Amino acid sequence: MLAVAGLLLFANMASAHVTVSPQKAEQGAYQVFTVRVPSETKDKHTVSVSVDIPEGVIVSRTTPIPGWSYIFTKDADGKVTNVKWTADNEGLSQTEFQDFQLSGRVQDDAADLVWKAHQTYNDGEVIDWADTAADAQFPASITTVSAAGSLTDEGGGAKQDWALGLSIAAVVLGAAALAAAVAGSRRKTSN
Repeated sequence: MLAVAGLLLFANMASAHVTVSPQKAEQGAYQVFTVRVPSETKDKHTVSVSVDIPEGVIVSRTTPIPGWSYIFTKDADGKVTNVKWTADNEGLSQTEFQDFQLSGRVQDDAADLVWKAHQTYNDGEVIDWADTAADAQFPASITTVSAAGSLTDEGGGAKQDWALGLSIAAVVLGAAALAAAVAGSRRKTSN
């Protein structure tokens, strides 16, 4: 029984960690990266998380989130090297998570992006999600970077065509609804 509980605890710990999406990006692309932070420890709250910005990406912005403040750390050249979000209140409880967004550009010569995160709990414990080993207990999140245009060739073009078709259909339906409303209004006016 104790072995099963330990296995479940380890499985929960391995699956609940700070992740960055998307998992794939292209060189030279402008991208929104989402840092997902779960708080999985009973009777503790996540009160801050900081993320080291990988060499191959230039981050310029973050989305403001009510209840959280942030600080950019920059190098001598003004490049953002770390972003730290801190809860203005008690933070995230065991059953909660928060998405933090960063906007930036993947550099033209970028290799895979290794996102090292540091999660701080209200008792002062810090978990460094920074290990790159395949079987890591506290793994860093990795975004695989490919050559410019390669992700579009894998079906991105088809997704864009579908989205364009859906947008055109919405405009046509909106125009038809407007025409029907105007025609109905004219009938009422002429009566």
